[in-house]
Formats: sequence, C-alpha cells, structure tokens
Amino acid sequence: MKRFDWKDFLKRLSAIAIPVALQNLLTTTASMVDTMMVAPLGELSVGALGLCAQFSSLLFSCYWGFVGGGGLFFAQYWGAKDDDGIDRSYGVTLLFMMTVACTFAILGVFFPELIMKLYTDKESIRQIGVRYLRIVGFAYILQVLSMAMSVLLRSTERVRIPLYASIASVATNLFFNWALIYGHLGFPAMGIQGAALATVIAAVVNVTVIYVLSGAQKYPYLFHLKKHFRWNRPFIALYLKKCFPIICNELLIGVGNMVINITLGRQPEYVIAAVAVFRTLEGLVIGFFAGFSNAASVLVGKCVGAGELDTAYERAKRLIYLCSGVIFCVGLVIFALHRPILTAMSLSGDSYIAGTRMLAIYLFVSLIRMGNWIHNDTYRSAGDAVTGTVLEITFMYLMLLPAVLLAGFVFHAPYWVVFLCCYIDEPIRYFLMQRHFYSGKWIRPVTEQGKAALPEFMKRLKRS
Repeated sequence: MKRFDWKDFLKRLSAIAIPVALQNLLTTTASMVDTMMVAPLGELSVGALGLCAQFSSLLFSCYWGFVGGGGLFFAQYWGAKDDDGIDRSYGVTLLFMMTVACTFAILGVFFPELIMKLYTDKESIRQIGVRYLRIVGFAYILQVLSMAMSVLLRSTERVRIPLYASIASVATNLFFNWALIYGHLGFPAMGIQGAALATVIAAVVNVTVIYVLSGAQKYPYLFHLKKHFRWNRPFIALYLKKCFPIICNELLIGVGNMVINITLGRQPEYVIAAVAVFRTLEGLVIGFFAGFSNAASVLVGKCVGAGELDTAYERAKRLIYLCSGVIFCVGLVIFALHRPILTAMSLSGDSYIAGTRMLAIYLFVSLIRMGNWIHNDTYRSAGDAVTGTVLEITFMYLMLLPAVLLAGFVFHAPYWVVFLCCYIDEPIRYFLMQRHFYSGKWIRPVTEQGKAALPEFMKRLKRS
C-alpha cells in the first residue's frame, strides 16, 4: 500500500468541509440571532420557538434518510463518471423528499394546535407556537427543495453554490426578522409571526439563488428534468435497498428524539427555555460536523465508486479522528463563551444555570457522539447503510429511551439527570463502531469498478 498523501487529503478535505461548515455556521448563527431577536418577547416565546424547532427537526429526520441515500449514489456515480446514474438517483431522491415536505407543511399550516399539544403541556407556550407554525409551515417545501439541490451540488464537488445561497438566505432572514418582529421601516410589528414570515422569505431566496448560480455556471444535473424520471425496476430496487436502512434509521431516531423532547417539554418553563437555547448552540457543533460528514461522503464515496478502495479506507480512518478532535475544540470554545452567549439569549437565574449545566455535559459527550455520527456517515457513503442503523436504533429503543422516560416520568429526576440519560448509549456504540470499521466490511460498492476491486482489497486488509 502506498504512503498516504496527507497534503492532498487535507487540501481536498478543506475544499469540501470548510464551505459546508461555513454554510451550516451561517444557518446556525441565523438561528441564534432569531432567538436573540425573539428573546425580548420573553422566555415563553423563546421556549415556543425552541419547541417549533423540534418539529422542524422531526421533518429533518424524516427526509434525511433520502439525503443520506441520495448522497451515497451521487458520490459513487460521480466517482464512476456516470451522469445518467446521477440524474436518475437525484430524481428519485427529490420525489421522496418533496413528499415528506408536503406532509409536514400541511401539518404545520392546518394542524398546529395538535403539534404543540404533543410537545408541551404549557398552554401559554402552546398558543405562541401555534401562531408561529401556521406561517413557517409554508417554508418547509422550499427548505427541503434547497436541501435536495445542495446535497447534489456538494456530492459532485460544487460546494460554493450552496454556500453563497446560504449567505443570501441568512442575510434576508436577519433583515426581515429585524423589520417584521418589531415593525421597523414601516413594516407591521408582528412579533413571533414576523420571525416565521422572515423564514419563509429567506427560503424563497435560498432556492432562487441556487437555481440562478447553477444556471450561470452551466451546472447540468439540476436541469435535466426529463432524465430525472427515467427509472426502471432494477434501479428503484437498488435505490430502496440501499436507502431503506437509512430511512428507517432517521425516521426511528426522529421519533425517539420526539419522545425525548416531549419529556423535556414537561419540565418547568425555565428548563424548556434553556433547552431551546441549548439546541441552537448544539447546532453550531453539528454545523462543523456537517462539513466533515459531507467530506466523508464525497471523499470516501467517490473513491469507492471509482474502485480505489485502499484510498477510501485510509481517508475514512483519518476523517473519523480529525472530526472528533475538531468538534471537541468547537465545544470548548462555546463553553468558554457561554456566559455572554446565554445572557444575550435571554437566559438568567434558573434558566441560565440550566443552560450552563447542559453545555457542560454536552462538551464531553459530543466528542464520542460526533465520532459515532462520522462512523455512520462514512459507512453509508461506502454502501453500508445497515450497521450504523441497527446499532443506533437498538440502543435508542432498548437503553436510551427507557432511561429517559423512567428518569422523567417515574422517578421525577432533576432535569440534568434526564438530559444526561439522552447520551448514555454513546460510549458502547463507539466501541462497536470501531470494531466494524477495522474489519473493512462497511465498504460495499454500488458501481462495477468498486465491485471489481473489492475481493483484492479485502485480501490485503486481512493480511495487514
């Protein structure tokens, strides 16, 4: 095996991970500013915004399985230089994602009371959330469409277009938040509804910029509309075979997280406000992680598709440890700055103490948690969508959720104990993920080049 080229690896990693991390950082920063702008309306508004964000997270979980599955095909077909494969897999991915988006849009716009009753028993918080969801539900279809386009662009190494679109979207969101929440420049003062309308306008801008820039750069795959729907039965069967475990994983994880959020939503109001702020800050960590996740999907998946399995293995090994190290450093920075951040987001007294404790716990568990995530995303990009799914679902439903429910509803434990129970499975899964990684059995190509190279690669790996 030839010596690993660190210089080329870091150059390729930076070219993908940094723009994606910046894009996610922009989005998360916008969420933080949203919370700061809503904060003067009171802790109840902050809590309601946070619970509505959890409904959006459930939407994320329901469509993310198709993002992961689509990314697997995009990256491997990109490595194999199969344009027809990219077009067809994008069409299938888009169809499924938009079906999910339309479902959630209908729920948010027409049934917001049902959603808020599910997430909290606090009537004062529910009424605020209902007003927000009725408007922001219109943004869901556009947000999911932009995500589908972004994952295609990233998987084919066009990471700057989604970044530029995010910059425009975030700037739009910030401006209209300022104008519509408090009624500046002659706009009506709409309060929490103004924040929702700003999100809808920003979603329109995001989609528009992606289309305009892609057309200007003559990027082909977004505009091959007829080719997107040229499917056949074997291709659909292969797509669903690879995607089904990922879809099940994300859907069941989404339901599990909903149960966790329902449990936390029955805590005192100051804890609900602290959780809302924590979720926003957690987005900063996940934003940096997403850069490595996309890098793993492209750098590993592309090599697997091209039959360069040794390079894929060595890249994956370094990505896993680099990701964990960077994420821990990000967590340290956030915790070091927690006092001004939490204060700016309207936490004080008990809610400030609760937010600080949550960040302290998360600082240490995020190191292992993100390690598990990057393992799973690496496996998926290489064609193994089963192992991470089985481990994550098994431990969530047999260990994590019972612990959270018992702590919250049976033993009525302090909120920080309930919060800590949300992460008790991570160390065990990390150990099992590492064992599977070094076996090499997660490399399962979908292209002919990759399949042809697999037997010799496994022989070399067993000898080493």
